[in-house]
Amino acid sequence: MSKVDDASKGMPAMPLVSILIPAFNHERFVERCLDSVLEDPYPAKEIVIIDDGSTDRTGEIIAAWVARHGHELPVEYVHRDNRGIAVTLNELAARARGEFLRLGASDDYLLPGGIEAQVNYLVGHPGKWAVIGDSVVVDKDGKTLHESGMRDLHGADKHLYQSDDGIRLAVISHWAIGGPVALVRKRALETVAGWSDCLRIDDWDFFLRLAAHDAIGFVDVAVCAYRIHGSNLSRTRHTPTRVLNLMEAKDIAMRRAVLFHEPYRTLLMAQSHFIGAKISFLQGRIGGLLVHMMAYLSLVAVSKARLRSTHRIARAA
Repeated sequence: MSKVDDASKGMPAMPLVSILIPAFNHERFVERCLDSVLEDPYPAKEIVIIDDGSTDRTGEIIAAWVARHGHELPVEYVHRDNRGIAVTLNELAARARGEFLRLGASDDYLLPGGIEAQVNYLVGHPGKWAVIGDSVVVDKDGKTLHESGMRDLHGADKHLYQSDDGIRLAVISHWAIGGPVALVRKRALETVAGWSDCLRIDDWDFFLRLAAHDAIGFVDVAVCAYRIHGSNLSRTRHTPTRVLNLMEAKDIAMRRAVLFHEPYRTLLMAQSHFIGAKISFLQGRIGGLLVHMMAYLSLVAVSKARLRSTHRIARAA
């Protein structure tokens, strides 16, 4: 277990947290991201950052920041050619020395106190492999748009996240995560095998695998600022790109359904049809839209009936 020794201060040792930052073409935002790591008061931390082949001044800005602040905390900085987000996350995790991995993004930034709140949760819940928090949503200039990314941006019921069943349901049917809000035990990656290198948008697949093990916890704390700007990959308005993203998500739903017990397996299959309906709509295929929506509604009804049956059996026991 990697810890920082605070015995000289009469305090217990603090687990080392590695803040993982994949950076790509965020010259306007990356310095604020790095500054926020310094501003967070949690003492036992390091930064591991990879510039994934940026074509703007991102790499130059990171190097200058490291030159100014590298004596204040451990920093490992790598600049290389572009290999994609999933490959970069796996490389960041492999380079990290911490017991806990705080997932970051070079256009977002941490909020003070978030690391400590999440570390305290995982220390107090050894059976959980990851903990998620909420976010504040800001625009490109840092102006607050929403106080809660989960509630105000994604319309999620945060009460769902108070139980394993609720988190499983939320991850499958309404993945309401805005920004890099997760702290993960590094050893958990040995079980869920990290991020899938073939994916363009990796987070839903990763958290589905965690949810299948009831391994996710939640703290109702804003742990980061999630920035909405013109180049967010997951929020693109470009129709062909949206179709590709949705096709990837549909494939994930179909492949990961086997990890879940009923009724969640059926619910994830229903979600694959709901995504299929979105694809058909974007492609103008009304027949496909109707077929997918009929399958979606039918499977949701089946999953709800099985869920009620499961709850009755549990109460009777």
